Amino acid sequence: MCGWLMSNKVPTGALRNSPKQPVARVLFCHGAGAPMDSAFMNTMTELLCGYSLDVVRIEFPYMAERRQTGKRRPPNPMPQLLEFLAQQVRAWSAFDHLPLFVAGKSMGGRVAAMLDLPEVRAVIALGYPLHPAGKPEKLRLEPLLVRRCPLLVVQGDRDLLGNRAEFEALALPESVVLHWLADGDHDLKPRVKSGLSHIDHMQRAAQLIANFTSDLIAH
Repeated sequence: MCGWLMSNKVPTGALRNSPKQPVARVLFCHGAGAPMDSAFMNTMTELLCGYSLDVVRIEFPYMAERRQTGKRRPPNPMPQLLEFLAQQVRAWSAFDHLPLFVAGKSMGGRVAAMLDLPEVRAVIALGYPLHPAGKPEKLRLEPLLVRRCPLLVVQGDRDLLGNRAEFEALALPESVVLHWLADGDHDLKPRVKSGLSHIDHMQRAAQLIANFTSDLIAH
């Protein structure tokens, strides 16, 4: 199990879980409705640490305020989310010399995909929100089409915010790598009748991320 490390040398608004000999760092952003220590974030962090990845969970300001006050808040405007994540990237890239990747669940993946900083080797999106729920006409395509660095998208093929048919109708650049999880929803969770399990899909997603980062580091 990876340890949770606290230090006055690391930026605030983050939880760091690190293996003994990390090969790279992943800044991991939560989705719109759940904090950095949700069950999904906790499980994926542990799985990624098992692949020798140093995982830093980032909590956006609106969610940190909710933690303090107990009152629900909508996400900060996108420019504020981007600036906060950029600050985290700069701070962690200066912390040591580990290769740096940025990942996110849902909204966090969209923010990560919109960020354009040279310190970031690549971006990972778990459940990319291709469009708002129930509004397939409002596509969020720009982060997918304008790529400085590679983007890995791990998506459930029945995700209501972007299913397989919707993605396959797009002409995405080669810099976007798509992997599908059978019968997965927006949380990558399959239905019981599929014969598949949520943890199996989570483990598969972690393996895909580990392979993706390893290949990029090697080259």
